[in-house]
Amino acid sequence: MAANTAVPETHVLAIASHVTSGYVGNTMATFCMQTLGCEVSAMHTVNYSNHVGYRRFKGRKTPPEELAELWEGLKDAQLDKFDVLLSGYCPSAATVEQVGRIARELKSRSHTKPGSFFWVLDPVMGDNGRIYVAEDSVPVYKSLLKDADLILPNQFEAELLSEVKITDLASMKQAITTLHKTHQVPHVIITSIRLPASISSSPTKMDEDLAASAKLSIIGSSATSDMEPRLFRITVDALPIFFSGTGDMFASLMVARLRQAAHAASVLDRASWRSPNEVPAVDTPLAKAAEKVLASMNAVLKDTAAFYDAASSKLQEKDNNNGTVTELEDERDLQRHLALTRVAEVRVVRNIQALLSPANEEKFKAQSITIHGKDV
Repeated sequence: MAANTAVPETHVLAIASHVTSGYVGNTMATFCMQTLGCEVSAMHTVNYSNHVGYRRFKGRKTPPEELAELWEGLKDAQLDKFDVLLSGYCPSAATVEQVGRIARELKSRSHTKPGSFFWVLDPVMGDNGRIYVAEDSVPVYKSLLKDADLILPNQFEAELLSEVKITDLASMKQAITTLHKTHQVPHVIITSIRLPASISSSPTKMDEDLAASAKLSIIGSSATSDMEPRLFRITVDALPIFFSGTGDMFASLMVARLRQAAHAASVLDRASWRSPNEVPAVDTPLAKAAEKVLASMNAVLKDTAAFYDAASSKLQEKDNNNGTVTELEDERDLQRHLALTRVAEVRVVRNIQALLSPANEEKFKAQSITIHGKDV
């Protein structure tokens, strides 16, 4: 993809959470997409003062009926023409269903003009073996998969959707194949995967070999015309800090960069922006977009981590100087947690240049995956 190829005109409908302070959900996504030149219209599935990691927040969940009313308002004003829908966190099955109704209406308009609408679905349901939305959301998400163009589950969410337990590269391929063939999803990226540092010719158990690994991977696939997977992987350094909003950052940057890569590959007029079968996995627009996205995120998160470490050291020094007062320990622990959570907010605004022109892209090149001696 040429370095000077701009993101084409793109109008995005973003449906996700919103916070007054900080960068998660639509607060993160809108900024990232607008920075890269996208016009963004946002609907909020929740409206909170801050993200829930602070342990203290105020606000409310948006009733599904309110989302429906906002959509009707856009239609009444003829403001309902979108190239892309990006959907994220939904607090209830009813909200997921309402997002699905909007997506299907937009999708139905594009049947006579392939590629004119693209749905990026981030099925936010849980992580690390735990569901943190209503469990009845899972079957609703499954019912919507056939209408999505790209889904962005983490490993746990991919297991819920595919009903395949992912323990190695072979089962990862099986899960993605199920999403392609059974659920007819054209593009899949599974995030936050721990995998071997090198691409092995035989499947390797993740939990056994990577317990101490400081690497994270994404594995993506753009299906061929007969829904066979074309797998690629990009591996990055994992940082020892939990950042909220990184999934929203990844999804929103993928919207812009995939649109850019699909334009460069001349596939925007093809259904689901799918490449011809002869295009290798690492050369698909999905892979090229992911390379840029991860290069940008690496720079932003490294800067945030450095800021966090410096602030954390100052807090520790202050605590040491103040000594220990037993009756205030609980309150001091809370204040420290709030302060550390605040400095862990992703410093996306201070790193606009990393979004626009990511450095060291060569370190994030997509690699093919080999299982039992064969590229897959």
